[in-house]
Amino acid sequence: MSAREPLVVSLPSPSWVRAVGPLEGADLVVWDGAGAPPDPAPALVVPPYVATPDLGGVAGCGAVEAVQLMTIGFDGVPQQLPPRVALCNAAGVHEASTAELAVGLVIARLRGVDDDVRAMADGRWGPSRRTALADRRVLVVGFGGVGRAVAARLAPFEAAVTAVASRARVQDGVPVHAPEDLPALLPEHDVVVLACPLTESTRGLVDAGFLAAMPDGALLVNVARGPVVDTAALLAQVRTGRLRAALDVTDPEPLPADHELWRTPGVLVTPHVGGNTSAFRPRMVRLVREQVRRRLDGREWLNLVR
Repeated sequence: MSAREPLVVSLPSPSWVRAVGPLEGADLVVWDGAGAPPDPAPALVVPPYVATPDLGGVAGCGAVEAVQLMTIGFDGVPQQLPPRVALCNAAGVHEASTAELAVGLVIARLRGVDDDVRAMADGRWGPSRRTALADRRVLVVGFGGVGRAVAARLAPFEAAVTAVASRARVQDGVPVHAPEDLPALLPEHDVVVLACPLTESTRGLVDAGFLAAMPDGALLVNVARGPVVDTAALLAQVRTGRLRAALDVTDPEPLPADHELWRTPGVLVTPHVGGNTSAFRPRMVRLVREQVRRRLDGREWLNLVR
C-alpha cells in the first residue's frame, strides 16, 4: 500500500461507520468479518460487539492486517485468525462500566435490593437488617484493567480489598497475591469478585473446592466470563442458602428461561451488560480512530494480544 492510498477499515454496521467517520486517510466500509469481504478489502477489521464474533471471512482475505475487537475478552478469536493477522482487544473501553456494575451487584445483593424489587410486585413491606459493604473483606480475582477499576471503586465504601493475579505484588495500594494463595485467602473474605480473563487456567476455576472454601454467607460476583464458574457446583451451594451470587455472565449464556439460576433465592442475574453502557460507543470510537492514526503513522497497534 502506498502512502497516498487510504487505509480501508471495516465496521460492523452503517451506524458505526457514521460514528467513527469521516476520518482523514481512511475509507470506512461495512463488513462484520464473517462472510465475503467487501471490495476494496479492509486492512483493519472491527467486528460486532459480541463475546466471540464470527470471523470466518478474515482468513481468506489477504488484505487484513489486524482485527480490533469491541470486547476486552478475546476467547475463541485467535484460533479463527491466521498468524499474519494481529489481534487487538478493547482495553480501556469497558473497565469503568464493568467495574460500576460489579460494585452495583455487590451492593444490591448484600443489601437485598433484588428481594425488595420482587416484594414490590406484592406490595410487601418487609424491613430487615442487611449486610453493609462497609467493613466487608473483598477478594478481587484478576487484577487487570477491570479488577483494578473494581478495587478503586470499592475503596470509598470502606471495604478491605485484596486481589489475586498471575503474580504477587502490591499495586495501587492493593496487596496482590499469586494464584497458589487462593485456598488460604478464600475463607478470609466475605465477597469474591471475578474479573479475570477466560483462559485454560481460569476455565472452571470456581469449582466445588473453591466454593467450599468460601465462608458461610459469602457472596460470589462474576463479571468475567461464565465458564470461569462451574454452574452445577455453584447451584449446589446457593440452593442451600450457604452462599449468595450475583452474576452478569453465566454458563450457559444466554441463560435459558427455565434455568434454575433464575429462580434460586440469593441469586441475582443480569444479562451480560457490564460494558454495554452509554460510555461504550464514544470510547470505542476513540480507540478505532487512534488505531487508524497509528497505522497511518507507521506505529504499532494498541492493545495487541497476539
